[in-house]
Amino acid sequence: MLTIRDLTFAIAGRPLFEGASAQIPAGARVGIVGRNGTGKTTLFRLIRGELSPDGGEISLPPRARIGGVAQEVPAGPEPLIEIVLAADEERARLLAEAERATDPARIAEIHARLADIQAHSAEARASTILAGLGFPAPDQARAAAEFSGGWRMRVALAAVLFSAPDLLLLDEPTNYLDLEGAVWLESYLARYPHTMLVISHDRGLLNRAVNTTLHLENRRLTLYGGGYDTFDRVRREKLMLQAAAAKKQQAVRAHLQSFVDRFRYKASKAKQAQARVKMLEKMEPIAAVIESSVAPIHLPEPEELPPPLLAFERASVGYDGRAVLSRLDLRIDQDDRIALLGANGEGKSTLAKLISDRLAVMEGTRRASSKLRIGYFAQHQTEELDTAETPLEILRRARPQLEPQKLRAMLAAGGTGAEIVETRVGELSGGQKARLMLTMAALDAPHMLILDEPTNHLDIESREALVSALNGFSGAVILISHDAHLVEAVADRLWLVKGGRVAPYDGDMDDYRRLLLATERGGEGTQAPPHGSAKRAGRRSAAEIRKALAPLRAEVAACEARLEKIAEMLERMDAKLADPALYQGPADRIEALQIKRGEILEGQERAEALWMAAQEKLDAAEAEARAGA
Repeated sequence: MLTIRDLTFAIAGRPLFEGASAQIPAGARVGIVGRNGTGKTTLFRLIRGELSPDGGEISLPPRARIGGVAQEVPAGPEPLIEIVLAADEERARLLAEAERATDPARIAEIHARLADIQAHSAEARASTILAGLGFPAPDQARAAAEFSGGWRMRVALAAVLFSAPDLLLLDEPTNYLDLEGAVWLESYLARYPHTMLVISHDRGLLNRAVNTTLHLENRRLTLYGGGYDTFDRVRREKLMLQAAAAKKQQAVRAHLQSFVDRFRYKASKAKQAQARVKMLEKMEPIAAVIESSVAPIHLPEPEELPPPLLAFERASVGYDGRAVLSRLDLRIDQDDRIALLGANGEGKSTLAKLISDRLAVMEGTRRASSKLRIGYFAQHQTEELDTAETPLEILRRARPQLEPQKLRAMLAAGGTGAEIVETRVGELSGGQKARLMLTMAALDAPHMLILDEPTNHLDIESREALVSALNGFSGAVILISHDAHLVEAVADRLWLVKGGRVAPYDGDMDDYRRLLLATERGGEGTQAPPHGSAKRAGRRSAAEIRKALAPLRAEVAACEARLEKIAEMLERMDAKLADPALYQGPADRIEALQIKRGEILEGQERAEALWMAAQEKLDAAEAEARAGA
């Protein structure tokens, strides 16, 4: 059992834990959730003993082995399979001793222990783990130095899984995985035989691989039974009850205070009034529920173009004259939401580059609308940001003609708060960088957004904000993501990239998950799951709903643009009226400007009324669409 008792810890004077306590039962598979920056990774460092608590204690069973993904990923000449096998230090030590031992009794002990730890099947187990994380058998014999940093992180993950520590600590393990690897990892962790703590923002993993949820909020730890959806429902119910109790208590307090105020100085009621004063003093206030919310994400709306936005006929694409994908007959319209499925190396990113015109067709044709604008987001782009620049400076460099206020408004629309627009990129969190790059990708109001792993480093609330933004976006979306929840919530069409081809996939993400697991367990699987026609009908319905809502969204966007222009006019007018030189001139000039300002304010009131009416119509239509879905 892992016991955390009255834990207190602060970094640079900022408290992360204050009297936090939790008891993790042996064998529990625990998902740790909480907003970015609340201290989840710090908790792991405290458990490992890398940091010392300011107060309280963390206790583990004696001789418990703690394991996590190594900070230093393997990068030497050793084959991947050997790196993973070496992670089981006891096995490696026993095998080395067996070669040197001469005492028959000790040799017998060694081989008995090797049998106990199933050393005879170690290579097969290590190979299975590597294969599940995306390394086919030939790659397992290659040196670690031949792989990129992201792939070497997978090797480090494979090594810790193979070592099977008594307490497994995983911090965002799916960030370096594709969807196929994430599905395999979910299945593996759901069967993990020892205690596991995993920090993740992947709802699929938190629902299917864990049986307990540890919530870090307000510097305290709260343990819930079940996965993320269960935790979310129970927590919301608790918050509703707390809010109702607080409201009821406020009413009681108001009633008691009213009696005291009326009768405190009336002799016949003095005793009753004093009794109520004591009741008020003894009444423990119930904290009001304050739910901090993440900044929403707003994507600029493009004008509508005639279909298709983009089409490929018998196209092929690749590198250095070698085709990776061929015989592509694809069409993308402005109301499409397409997710690309397929294992790493099959060509998803190559297809995304072809669609975005970063790669030219080798054969066949690419036909695009002459006015087509494409926004492209790739997770690795966050690593290319100048860490010495601020978000405001980065945007100013991209749009030097715009005023600072307009630049700040664009950053705010993408979810970059005013408090960090002048913070150096090197000091921003991964999630804040991702929001900045999304803003840059959508800068030109693209008709098509291509998103390659957009959710890495985004917490669950920010992922939901992205879902909402994409579902409200009137352009096309091409999505590559290991987050099955995001794919299911956004995509209307699924394309499977496999064997050099791209073909529609008629099932949903549950079907695809079953297909992957069946294949991994030796089954043949099937590309066309049952009820595919029903899935297609559901996706067409979602596209039709979006199309029906498009005029209402356009009306809201137009109203917001009008309000923005009026605000700019008002700001310019106030600047003129604040100029001391104005009051040295003729009085009729001042009067004219004041009248003009009044007219602008009246126009602002009318525009706000129109905006509210349009927003109410849109909200009602969206609610009706959700009810009928």
